[in-house]
Amino acid sequence: MPAKQTDIDVRRVYDSDVRDGSALRGSVFLVDGMWPRGVRKDELDLDGWLRDLAPSPQLRKWFGHRADRWEEFRERYHRELEGRPQALDPLLDAARRGPVTLLFATKETAHNNAVALRDYLAEKLTR
Repeated sequence: MPAKQTDIDVRRVYDSDVRDGSALRGSVFLVDGMWPRGVRKDELDLDGWLRDLAPSPQLRKWFGHRADRWEEFRERYHRELEGRPQALDPLLDAARRGPVTLLFATKETAHNNAVALRDYLAEKLTR
């Protein structure tokens, strides 16, 4: 049975309930291209760091978390993801088994790659 969008949580890595683990559900993946500043690797209980699923540096810089570029960013990022099917496999497999939490570092909580990735996954899982 495919995961519902509500089965894919998106959380900011710096939030205290993420750091202590109380906000994490299911399989937990960091989906940023760079490790979050000030976070030791042993502080996060991850099932994986999927840096290959991060937007390309060019797309990330172009977007700059500008809300007016959000829809275009999502479209471009989703096209990039289409070109990386094998990189998506661990995440899709985990989402088919149960809840997944995607972690990101940016202060922008509504317009970021983890939100766009969650939307992409939800669409893939319902097809």
